Amino acid sequence: MTHHRRGLRRLLKDDALLAEVEADWRAAALSAPRAAMLTFAVKLTHNPGSMDHHDTERLRQQGFSDRDILDIVEVTAYYAYANRIADGLGIATESWIPDDQ
Repeated sequence: MTHHRRGLRRLLKDDALLAEVEADWRAAALSAPRAAMLTFAVKLTHNPGSMDHHDTERLRQQGFSDRDILDIVEVTAYYAYANRIADGLGIATESWIPDDQ
């Protein structure tokens, strides 16, 4: 979505990296901690039942604190929750948001 893209652009402060992330974040020139965080978030999103202590340990090895890990889990879970509420209620995307975003 457009507003997510703007937020990511503001955080990255690097339009070339933003384009790489949008194309394929796994091939983007991300730092090891950012790649580990995204790998964790994708696994939590797609296979939550397969998460175990090894997943959080990989984040700790990349320098994430327990608080950082909690924040990553909460944000990932919140987006899953909010999207399922919207999908479950059949809420349509606003007309000003392009379908290809």
